[in-house]
Amino acid sequence: MSLPRMAHWSQAVLFVGSLVVAGCGTVSSPPEPPVAEIVPKTLEAHGDVRVDNYFWMRDRENPKVIEYLNAENAYTDAVMAHAEGFQTKLFEEIKGRIKQTDLSVPYRQDDYFYYDRQEDGKDYSIYCRKKQSLDAPEEIILDANQVAEGHEYCSVGGLEVSPGQDLLAYGVDTVGRRFYTLHFKNLATGEMLPDRIGDVTRNVAWANDSKTVFYARQDPETLRWHQIYRHVLGTDPTSDELVYEEKDSTFGCWVWKTKSKKYIIIESYQTLSSEVRYLDADEPEGRFKVFLPREPDHEYAIEHAGDRFYIRTNYRAKNFRIMQCTVAKTSKNAWKELIPHRNDVFVEKFELFREFMVVEERRDGLIQLRIRPWSGTDEHYIDFGEPAYVAYTDDNYTFNTPVLRYVYSSMTTPKSVYDYDMGTRERTLLKQDEVLGGFQSADYVTERLYAKARDGARVPISLLYRK
Repeated sequence: MSLPRMAHWSQAVLFVGSLVVAGCGTVSSPPEPPVAEIVPKTLEAHGDVRVDNYFWMRDRENPKVIEYLNAENAYTDAVMAHAEGFQTKLFEEIKGRIKQTDLSVPYRQDDYFYYDRQEDGKDYSIYCRKKQSLDAPEEIILDANQVAEGHEYCSVGGLEVSPGQDLLAYGVDTVGRRFYTLHFKNLATGEMLPDRIGDVTRNVAWANDSKTVFYARQDPETLRWHQIYRHVLGTDPTSDELVYEEKDSTFGCWVWKTKSKKYIIIESYQTLSSEVRYLDADEPEGRFKVFLPREPDHEYAIEHAGDRFYIRTNYRAKNFRIMQCTVAKTSKNAWKELIPHRNDVFVEKFELFREFMVVEERRDGLIQLRIRPWSGTDEHYIDFGEPAYVAYTDDNYTFNTPVLRYVYSSMTTPKSVYDYDMGTRERTLLKQDEVLGGFQSADYVTERLYAKARDGARVPISLLYRK
C-alpha cells in the first residue's frame, strides 16, 4: 500500500530549539527521561571482544526490563501530551486518504473464488469465498474481527483451505512475537475442530488426504524456522512427528505444496545456498527425498508439472537460468536447459500453466513478463505501455487456464490488478487503487533516461513531472 500524500507536512515540524510545534503551541520543559541501568556484559565471537551495557534487556520477563519500558512509555506520553489534538488531526487526514470499505480482487482456486474485504470501523479483514461464480452467495470462511475480540493485539495469517475444500487451517498470534497457534475450522458446519497447535509459525501445507498437515516450528530464541512437523487431525499435537530439522544455524526452512498439488516441498535456504526435499502429497506418511544436495553458492528452486520438475538455478549462471528434468532423475547431469543464462537479464521466477510458461525477468532494472507457449510458437513479452513501472505475477493458483493474473503500478498509474489472456493477448483491468484528493494520471508524464557511469555501466533514471 502506498503512503498517502500529505497536504500539510509543514504543520508537523518540531522546532526543538524553541520547543514550539506548528499548530500545537508552546511546549513546557519536558520531564527528565528515564536512564537505563548500565550492566556491562562481555561478549566474544570470532576473536572479537565487545561490551554490551544493555544485554540485560534481552530478558523480556525481567520485572526491571518491564519497569524501564513502562517508564519510557510514560515519558513519551508526557512529552507528547501537548500534541494529542494535532496527532488526532494528522491521523484523521491520513485515514481520510485510505478507502475504509474495500474488497480485494477475487482469485480462483479449485471450485471457489476467494477474496477478503474490509469494512469501515473494523480493524481486521473478513475472508470470504463464492462457489463457481462471483454471482453465488458469499461464504465467510473467517472473520478476523471476531478472532481478535478481547485481545489488544491480533495477527491472523497462513490461511490454507484443504484439498477437499471443507477445512480451513489458520494461525493466530495475540502477543506480537510471531508465535502462532494453528486452528482448524470445518467450513461446512462452521464448527472449530479441537486440534490446537501452539507456539509455531503460520506456515502450513495440506496433504491430499485433507487430514494431514505439515507445519513449521521456529527456534524459541532466534525465531529461525528450523523444524517441519506432521500432524494428523484428531490426534494429540504433542505426538506430532518431526519430519525434518534444519540443524545448520545459517539456514531456515519452510514447507509448501506445488501448483500441480502432486508434491509437498520442504525448502531450506540461506543467503547463498538452498536445498529442496519433496514428498508425494498422496503419501503423507512417506519419507522426503532430497532433490539435490546443498552446495556452496548454489541457489535453486523447483516447481512441478506433468512428469517433470522445472528448476530455477544459478549453477554456472550468475543471473540464473531455467532447467528441467524428469521426476525419476533429478541430479544435475540429468538436467536439460530450457531458458539459457544471459548476462543482461536476471531471471526472477517463473509460473507454470497447462499451455504456457511465464518467466519474470529483470532487464535494465525493469521487470518483464515473458509469455512462452509450450508449443514453441508466438512467444512474446507483455507490453505495459510506460517507460518506468513495477510489475509482478500474483494469485495464479489454477494450472489449467490461459489467464495470467499480474499486478502493475508506475509513478503515474496507481496499483492495478489485471487478468491477461496469454493466447489472445487481451488484458482486463480488474481493480485500480483509488487515490483520493483529485489525482489524475493524465496530468503527469514519465520518462526513463540512462546515464553512463565511469565504469561504463548504464544507470537508469526515472523522471516524473506534471504536464
